[in-house]
Amino acid sequence: MLILQLQKFLTTPITQKSRQNQSRFTVIFWYSLSLTFAVGYILMGLKKAFSSQYIVGDDAREYISWMYRYFNPDLFPGDLIADYFQSVTPIGYGILYKVIAALGIDLTFFSKIFPIVLGLITTSYCFAVCMQILPVPMVGFIASLLLNQSLCMHDDLFSATPRDFIYPLFLAFLYYSIRSSGLGILIVLALQCLIYPLIGFVDLLILALRLFRWQNGQITISQNRKDYILFAAAIIVTGIVILPYAIQSSQFGPPITAAVARTMPDYWPGGRVSYFSHNIINYWFFGRDSGFIALIAPPQLLLGLLLPIILKFKSYFPLTKEVNDEVKLLLQAVIASLIMFFTAHALAFKLHWPSRYTHHTFRMVLAVAAAISIILILDATFRWSRENGKQIFILGTIIILGAGLVFYPSSFSLKVFPKTLYVEGKVPTLYNFLQKQPQNIVIASTSGEADNIPIFAQRTILVGKEYALPFHTKYYAQFSKRMIDLINAQYTEDINQVKDFIQKYHVTFWLLERSAFLPEYITKNTWLQQYQPAAQQANANLQKSLPVLATLINSCAVFETDNLVLLKTECIKVVTKT
Repeated sequence: MLILQLQKFLTTPITQKSRQNQSRFTVIFWYSLSLTFAVGYILMGLKKAFSSQYIVGDDAREYISWMYRYFNPDLFPGDLIADYFQSVTPIGYGILYKVIAALGIDLTFFSKIFPIVLGLITTSYCFAVCMQILPVPMVGFIASLLLNQSLCMHDDLFSATPRDFIYPLFLAFLYYSIRSSGLGILIVLALQCLIYPLIGFVDLLILALRLFRWQNGQITISQNRKDYILFAAAIIVTGIVILPYAIQSSQFGPPITAAVARTMPDYWPGGRVSYFSHNIINYWFFGRDSGFIALIAPPQLLLGLLLPIILKFKSYFPLTKEVNDEVKLLLQAVIASLIMFFTAHALAFKLHWPSRYTHHTFRMVLAVAAAISIILILDATFRWSRENGKQIFILGTIIILGAGLVFYPSSFSLKVFPKTLYVEGKVPTLYNFLQKQPQNIVIASTSGEADNIPIFAQRTILVGKEYALPFHTKYYAQFSKRMIDLINAQYTEDINQVKDFIQKYHVTFWLLERSAFLPEYITKNTWLQQYQPAAQQANANLQKSLPVLATLINSCAVFETDNLVLLKTECIKVVTKT
């Protein structure tokens, strides 16, 4: 009797008739539990987000810094970095933050709390998609649990970048596709193209694949006129929405070609991007930007690979008769993602990084497929146990399964969960000092702390490692020139070269680390080593004598901490000799 009740609660489908009575409680229970875990994981991440005033998502510094122009249009005047990231920020994402700024809400604060909204929407659509494919509420719970664990093992809900929106929007697209809701599909597609256009291409390909049917071992073409109307409308929507963004993002030149990228240390291990690899397996499979199964975790997601096998042996898994034919949408999503993945490789880098087309969609598809596989296997195990009187076996299976799914984040294999990649600004006094300076100041620095100045002080920096994206030719050509000039000026003995640099880039302050004039500061800094021969020459200069800037620290410093010194360039300009 106990086994029968457990089977009914865990693996029995919700039929149209049963939805009106006692099974409604089952749906509410599993859906509520799904939301509970989602919120719990997110709150664990937000604990770090609000542990200090000066904390922000690592990549959020690129996207949110320039948006403070919404509060004050005079910020970042003539700022190359701000102008570039404004141009590559998807239009819909920019509009969202513009609305938030109009409401008077601090953008950094909003970026920290919005993951709650995204997490709830993601979980809800994940649960709904599962209920459409296999109406067993526990499938929705397991799928959303695995997906939320996967998202929290990376920073895909906490990054405060456009990619956070991939998950709720793509799952919504799958849901409305299963429901054959043309209006829902077009609305979600438009939003996807506005906020993260890359996945819009995957959506479009899925609609194209759905024009074909597999029947009796043959491929046939849909005879439904509405399918073609929907596909044509989707193409029009995609074109209308993406074209303005394509024009906007092209102002800093076309993307760097693969041939040129291969000659740049930025694209190899240790570089800013690390796209290429001498290990071909790593390059095609696991590379963060080049591999098609990059960042697939937790390993439980791989149970989704069992689904095609299980569906082939339906006699052993009776619950498969309840699986909706729309389960094929999962395969269509995989095929569409792979087509875009290989297309992006072939056109490198016109369609951005290839992995962006697979590792997000694969995680969602695998989470749903894994949940379905688990329930189909569990149901078969229930039936076998009942027939063979193995109650202890099925009870043990349930306990082990539940513990493995729920307690995995606290296992020894995960050192950090959730992984938020929040960055904490370590020098509040520096940000406060700079905020009191005129809005048109420019700070030159090779220090990593410079990356935090735009977001925390809203002041312009000349260069910064976080903003050194070697993607668009015009932007990176200017950025590289600045970086090389900065290294040359920082490590020269010639005061005139320093003055020329200051005048050329209108530098107001020079931020130095106290260790900047030690040889290992250059030799062990992979970022500086990308800019040759400037880095080698700087190291050679250090071997011979002390650079002129090092001799001016005491006389020109206007701000100091244990490791940082801020020099005012007006003081440097009046120096006549070393």
